[in-house]
Amino acid sequence: MSNKNYVFHDREISWLSFNERVLQEAEDESVPILERLKFLGIFSSNLDEFFRVKVPTVQKMLDLSTKEKEMLDYDPAETLMAISQKNQALQKRFEKAYIAAKEELEHERIFFLSEKELNGNQMLKVKDYFQSTVQPALVPLMLSEERDLPELNGKAAYLAVKLCKMEEGEEQEVNYALIEIPTAIVSRFFVLNEDDGSKNVVLLDDIIRTCLPEIFAIFHYNYFEAYTIKITRDAGLDIENDVTTGFIEKLTEGLKNRKKGDPVRFIHDSDIDAVLLKFIIKKVGLEDDDLLVPGGRYHNFKDYMNFPNIGSLALRYKSMPPLAHPILKGKVSVFEQIRKQDILLSYPYQSYRHVIDLMREAAIDPAVTSIKITIYRLVSKNSKVIHSLINAARNGKSVTVVMELKARFDEESNMNYTDKLQDEGVKVIFGAPGLKVHTKLLVIKRKEEGKSVRYCHIGTGNFHENTARLYCDHSLLTCRDEISSEVNKIFKFFKDNYKRYQFKHLIVAPFNARRRFIKLIDNEIENVKKGKEAYVVIKVNSLNDRKMSKKIYEASEAGVKIKIIARSVHSIVNGVAGMSENIESISIVDRLLEHARVIVFCNGSDEKVYIGSSDWMRRNLDNRVEVMTPIFDDNIKKMLLKVIDIQLSDNVKARKWNAELSNEYVRTDGKQVRSQYEIYDYFSNQLIKAEAKKH
Repeated sequence: MSNKNYVFHDREISWLSFNERVLQEAEDESVPILERLKFLGIFSSNLDEFFRVKVPTVQKMLDLSTKEKEMLDYDPAETLMAISQKNQALQKRFEKAYIAAKEELEHERIFFLSEKELNGNQMLKVKDYFQSTVQPALVPLMLSEERDLPELNGKAAYLAVKLCKMEEGEEQEVNYALIEIPTAIVSRFFVLNEDDGSKNVVLLDDIIRTCLPEIFAIFHYNYFEAYTIKITRDAGLDIENDVTTGFIEKLTEGLKNRKKGDPVRFIHDSDIDAVLLKFIIKKVGLEDDDLLVPGGRYHNFKDYMNFPNIGSLALRYKSMPPLAHPILKGKVSVFEQIRKQDILLSYPYQSYRHVIDLMREAAIDPAVTSIKITIYRLVSKNSKVIHSLINAARNGKSVTVVMELKARFDEESNMNYTDKLQDEGVKVIFGAPGLKVHTKLLVIKRKEEGKSVRYCHIGTGNFHENTARLYCDHSLLTCRDEISSEVNKIFKFFKDNYKRYQFKHLIVAPFNARRRFIKLIDNEIENVKKGKEAYVVIKVNSLNDRKMSKKIYEASEAGVKIKIIARSVHSIVNGVAGMSENIESISIVDRLLEHARVIVFCNGSDEKVYIGSSDWMRRNLDNRVEVMTPIFDDNIKKMLLKVIDIQLSDNVKARKWNAELSNEYVRTDGKQVRSQYEIYDYFSNQLIKAEAKKH
């Protein structure tokens, strides 16, 4: 591999550029207004996670020695400065977009009212709602110099309240309190339907402000001020390798520590009383040089992801109901159809119900003897996947679940499901030591004509019926022995970690993924040297692994045409002379979340196509169990190449990964191609053609 000094985008700034694309959706006037509010919520939620997970890591790098810092791919001090500057610029745009959204909603007769704008009748309704619904959820904290402040919830916003008696214009007996805004229990939004057809929205924050005299009635204060604050904490799980402590116990302790992690960011209303602000900063344990961010009156905009569906249908995206798969529509047995041919499911364009149907069939089919599955994220309540596994165990099947307990922010949910599964006799394996199990595998063993046949699912997304309505993913269903036998080897590895297995067809991290991907790229380099056509298409969420990035640069220099669709993080810089002339990279951000991983190699015009769970990040290639499967079925290969071709043709929602990270839109002459809509139409037409053949 070349030792040339290549240039790379900083990972964290690259990610902030992705979140800027989310903000662009909130600014785009062609996006329905209620959807724009939701994009503001997504932007805010993303930023919270960034400051909880990414920023603390960079901050810790500041404590490294000079020699240790030289081993990093970046200067942590420069990165933190760039983060601060980029964040400030994005926050200004966010505030502007929010104001514009509210003004546009007013044209639709939807108004946001503060507590000061309520008329008498509205005030009565708000106070009734407060007493019946809000007040039982409130836990005010009285503050004092003598008493330590309890650990604040890093996911919540608070009202910092100044209470005092006002006599002849003078403040007397000043006291302070904090009230958590309980959005985990009560909706952030209270909608008042008016007689004239208009809608008035009152935020939970302002409902609490309205009723401060009732909350603190026993103190006889007559003057109140309330300002929103929010603290962001380091959410890294720092679990010691203590062999005397069980993993579950260590994880539980780590989750407790997350709730009281070090503060990394403190956001406050810019109008907050200066004395109150200083008091809280001291109590929280922050210093003047910590990241203190003055903001607007409201925080925690992530709640806008769940903004109520009010107003006309024109204020929202037109419905894209999931389509039935042409092969599976109306069929009684999923097994029977998989025996005939491999099946590709593509969500959310096609219905996730087909996977649920497969698992339900397996749970009651007398011929099924065992079910094995990996679970990474499974936070949906009343999960049909879990229900099917429990039902299978009750029907006498051998059921094994490889549960990843370290799926960030879903650890607690996964632990709860673990208890439920074990209580029902399901065997639960907690992954592999030192490796996070990120692959999405299912293997069902069935007795057929005296022999065992394995039916497999290899996917790009989680076994999660809720996110399957929003995340763009693929699942391959197959009973090909060359694939199913190797999937079974992976489950053997989970059972006996000391054994290592060879994989001829599957690309499996951390065992052969890096080596196989590099070999496949080297094959393209050799072909271009021989005068053959050579190209690679890479669709991932993130591409930041230095070795793989260098290999891509090397291939570009050799003349291999490389096209990349990277949603979130991308290290390669386009358009650098002598380095990346043959690389075209885009990111697509639209109403659905691009989540599928698809890799295509020209292979001398006999294209190799892979789908699976692995991004091209160091963690995915070296520290996780990931699986990419080859596509052998020509029809499925053709289908995937068509989907990729549509995405590469997007000239509405695609942005260029240029050197400036300016998120310039791809614009071309001719027909407008909005890839997610085109792909939906493609699968819809496939279904229509299949139905026409039947009749």
